[in-house]
Amino acid sequence: MADTPDTATSGDRIATYGEFWPFYLGEHRKPRTRHLHYFGTSLAIAAVIVALASQTWWLLAAAVFCGYFFAWIGHFFVEKNRPATFTYPVWSLFSDFRMLWRWATGRLAGDYERYGIPQ
Repeated sequence: MADTPDTATSGDRIATYGEFWPFYLGEHRKPRTRHLHYFGTSLAIAAVIVALASQTWWLLAAAVFCGYFFAWIGHFFVEKNRPATFTYPVWSLFSDFRMLWRWATGRLAGDYERYGIPQ
């Protein structure tokens, strides 16, 4: 099993995105948590596209709400952990999109396997 950073117990900050990605995957072990992320991220993308196309700017706020609302439901009620967004906001946002893309292209399960993270 590969080493995965555990900042929740050690208190150490993760220094690189290469270290963050396995940590992020570990915080999203349960399929229901990931599905809530996929739904929220997809709604956020749709809201941004519609906002830009229609110049309906309040939809940008709706995009942020959708992205975080569904993800945080997954963390607080399904995974029962603290969202990484609170400590690593940029890496977490990027990883939400990365996780969605890797799932949609059938490569996410390989990441879990590569890092030895049960799901």
